[in-house]
Amino acid sequence: MSINVVTLVGRVGTDPDIKYFQDSTNVVCKLTLAVNRRSRNKDEPDWFNLEIWGRTAEIAANYAKKGSLIGVTGSLKFEYWQDRNTGVTRSKPVIKVDRLDLLGSKRDADDMGDDNFS
Repeated sequence: MSINVVTLVGRVGTDPDIKYFQDSTNVVCKLTLAVNRRSRNKDEPDWFNLEIWGRTAEIAANYAKKGSLIGVTGSLKFEYWQDRNTGVTRSKPVIKVDRLDLLGSKRDADDMGDDNFS
């Protein structure tokens, strides 16, 4: 038996990047999530790359803005590619999100909007 489940709560680090595919039935949203990790001196954020598909991706694109508090549940995967300059195989961890929870209040969202237009 194996289990690959990741649950995170943190703040969105970048505005969502959404991409629709040619067939218009598939959509992906990518964003980063900062999750504070307690240390002796101060809280330091760990940064996670999130990948969200389908209707949940559209919800993320419409409601999860930079600074929003969200919770996600998904699985850990690795993306691999060849470095163009060195030819070395590189990788990065990505959380493939199955569930997205918008945790901030409406007031938080309104306050964030005011900050963006100042």
